[in-house]
Amino acid sequence: MNNQTLTEVFSLNGRSALVTGGGTGIGKSIALRLAEAGASITIADVNLEIALQTVAEIHNIGSKAQAIQADADSPDDARKAAKVAIRAFKGIDILVNNAAVYPPSQLVDMPRDTWDKVLNTNLRGVFTTSQAVAQQMIKQGQGGKIINIASVEGLHPAPFLGHYDASKAGVIMLTKSMALEWAPHGILVNAIAPGGIDTPGLSDLLGFFTPPDGNIDDTRRYHVSRTPLGRMGTPDDIAKVAVFLASSAADYMTGSLVVVDGGFLLS
Repeated sequence: MNNQTLTEVFSLNGRSALVTGGGTGIGKSIALRLAEAGASITIADVNLEIALQTVAEIHNIGSKAQAIQADADSPDDARKAAKVAIRAFKGIDILVNNAAVYPPSQLVDMPRDTWDKVLNTNLRGVFTTSQAVAQQMIKQGQGGKIINIASVEGLHPAPFLGHYDASKAGVIMLTKSMALEWAPHGILVNAIAPGGIDTPGLSDLLGFFTPPDGNIDDTRRYHVSRTPLGRMGTPDDIAKVAVFLASSAADYMTGSLVVVDGGFLLS
């Protein structure tokens, strides 16, 4: 046992983090919690306005933050986000790949553009951003933490989400491959698989699955009924796990998938 206190174990003071899709939902909660733990935050989001709102909230809790408009679908944007984070805070220690899209569509008649958008954003974006950040971490020679936000959909398929399911299954295996290759450099790569988390995006999805003559509250109650803990998850449920993985509490974890779903997969 080392002589760190538990507070010191979970402290991120002096660390720099990049959070993609950090303007709203899970990404926003992760950015706020990392900042609360002491990290300086760069938020990359396709919507700069909401990203700046999150930056203002981080400033209010006394931490440093900046925002950049970036689309994870664009390799150039992904690399640019990494460069901005590195330049502003003289390096980078933590990456959270959270940006994702999930427009529902049946595989049998899914437009190629829809497939490409989802795979490019959700999977290629993780690769491109991680590659740029890992190159810097290797140059720094002090290791680092990469946290990929996967999904229970990468483990259990759902109708109308075949493209999303495939992308998140890819993220899970990419996490393991990165962990294996980058372990000699002290770069630890882990993934979180959220279940049903109460975000604006999930509300849109529940609306899609609600019949025209139905009620979205009934759809929500059905989902909750399949969750053993009896509630939807919150973005903060994911954010607290992300802080754990980013901290020295998880220094002997790499290539792991942490499922945070209220027991949904058990059903």
